[in-house]
Amino acid sequence: MTIPEPAGPLAGVRVLDLTRALSGPFATMVLGDLGADVIKVEDVWHGDDTRRWGPPFQGDDAAYFLSVNRNKRGLSVNLKTPEGRQIVQRLAESSDILMENFRPGTAARLGLGYEELSRQNPALIYASISGYGQTGPSAGLPGYDAVAQAVSGMMSVTGEPDGEPVRSGTSLADVGAGMWALIGILAALHAREATGRGQLIDISLMDGQVAWLTYVAGKYFATGVTPGRHGSAHESLAPYQVFPTADDPLMVAVGSEGLWHRFTAATGLDDLTDDPRYATNPERVRHRDTLIPRITQALAARGCAEWTDLLNTAGVPAGPVNTVPAALAQPQVAAREMVVEMEHPVAGMLRMLGTPLKLSAQPASIRRPPPVLGQHTDEILAEAGYPAERIAELREAGVIRLQQATQREQIPDAGLDSDPARHPHAGDVGRGRGQRDHVVAVRGQPNVGRRLVRRGLLDRLGAGVGDPGHERYAQIGDVAAERAVGEKAGPVLLVHVAQSAGEGLQRLAALLGGGHTRLALVSIGR
Repeated sequence: MTIPEPAGPLAGVRVLDLTRALSGPFATMVLGDLGADVIKVEDVWHGDDTRRWGPPFQGDDAAYFLSVNRNKRGLSVNLKTPEGRQIVQRLAESSDILMENFRPGTAARLGLGYEELSRQNPALIYASISGYGQTGPSAGLPGYDAVAQAVSGMMSVTGEPDGEPVRSGTSLADVGAGMWALIGILAALHAREATGRGQLIDISLMDGQVAWLTYVAGKYFATGVTPGRHGSAHESLAPYQVFPTADDPLMVAVGSEGLWHRFTAATGLDDLTDDPRYATNPERVRHRDTLIPRITQALAARGCAEWTDLLNTAGVPAGPVNTVPAALAQPQVAAREMVVEMEHPVAGMLRMLGTPLKLSAQPASIRRPPPVLGQHTDEILAEAGYPAERIAELREAGVIRLQQATQREQIPDAGLDSDPARHPHAGDVGRGRGQRDHVVAVRGQPNVGRRLVRRGLLDRLGAGVGDPGHERYAQIGDVAAERAVGEKAGPVLLVHVAQSAGEGLQRLAALLGGGHTRLALVSIGR
């Protein structure tokens, strides 16, 4: 699907995204969908944790990562170095928004906290997402989605009445925190128009889940009774739940007296319409124990699809409990462009969810696939005023990393496995096949290392591997490989550096980061 690049409502807004996992990346993805220039900052080793949250993997990255990181440019920086921190500080000076989801205090210790950055850029809007917020007795605790659902009380009201508490099927605490952050950011952008100043936005997973208790908490405040679990049913409405039919389950939502009349007429339950036990919603809730069996018996006479048509025609909200594939295959989903396709330089054609934001004048758009780790590092630093010589120095020192998106397009032909070594393929060398595993190690690019090499690659390149005890050094361009390069790949590796192979070996070096990259081929003894 080719999508034009309209000027979205946030065009011209720059976002510095220091987040990982789900809550922050989801929020910054939406900002990107709305036209903002989002720079995703990742480390130089592995990047966002979710790149490895698989299987499944598509190309090098997990499907999880790919689902929430579109419309971003990738910058790979080592924040453990002073130079790396200076890069982010410099970028923050010209950014409108910075978002981070470190544990409270971590960003400040790195020199990337709100107080320090706002002194250099008073207009900066600084959004922070954490498990419990920046204040309070629990502020320093680690926070994850499932824990937030548990401690907030949300999990206690989710599940069947006689079953155990369960988390929601998707990470609603994370996504919810991302949405609360978006609301705060948009409000702060509006306020900045009047004041010229940014502000700190403090969002927590815990707060977001407590806020979502809404009427459940309201009922507790009113009665003092601890809310319980009701499965698919609604504690304050009836009938409002999933019912079995002659084949598949059906969700019915009767939320008013008018809908009750339509429902009884469509289902042949006319005798219940004005029955004093069921004539009003409070009475239906009170007499749920006798009402639900009557409805269940009636709905068992037909299948789910037939009931869906009958009830919807009557104006009663009802529908099947779809599987995810069935939900995504609905004509309505296609009509609303909620499933789109985009070409990724490594993974190929990606299917991803579309944006639910339908703006008439300045629509949201999907313009960029999720970035390869460090994909736009040189581009971003050049825009920030770094000369090419300084960028090269930073790369050589391991402060930054650039992974060209186009490199991976050549990998299948070259025979280099694009999956991590822990996910071998039938054509890989070694891994239980009685042969050696050939591993590529590249200085300054540790995540490119530890790759399996497809069978026959070295022969096609005209390269060989030295016998044990007869290590040789490969000359790549004009920089000789060093023993330390191979040893960096791990203490268990025996260094057997490939013989010089002229153009073939230079080609392999080019695939992995340029003709002057220090490179060694090493093998693990069985």
